[in-house]
Amino acid sequence: MKCENCSDIFFPPRAICPKCRRKSIGRIKPYRLSGKGRVYSYTTVHEPMPDFTLMRPYIMAIVEMEEGVRVTAQIVDCKPEDVKIGMKVEAIFRRMGAEGKSGLIRYGYKFRPSA
Repeated sequence: MKCENCSDIFFPPRAICPKCRRKSIGRIKPYRLSGKGRVYSYTTVHEPMPDFTLMRPYIMAIVEMEEGVRVTAQIVDCKPEDVKIGMKVEAIFRRMGAEGKSGLIRYGYKFRPSA
């Protein structure tokens, strides 16, 4: 999202700009992030919650996007030992899991190394 009052770009979407607050009411517009960023910080998860045990170990990172926004996401398509702070990454759309007997599939964003 982008605030037309102060030009701040933020994520996740919300109704009021986190920078200029009340002055932004009605002035928040959708903004498409580039999907490119760098690993700002990360951790390797060795003992996950029960629903994620088949994925272990996996990497959770804070990614700083080119626009300055920081997002939390999983790093995929590489070995945990290959992840480094400052590494270039790109957002991808991936299956996150399935729910209940109906098998409703959830999708979301993750990041993978980029050239």
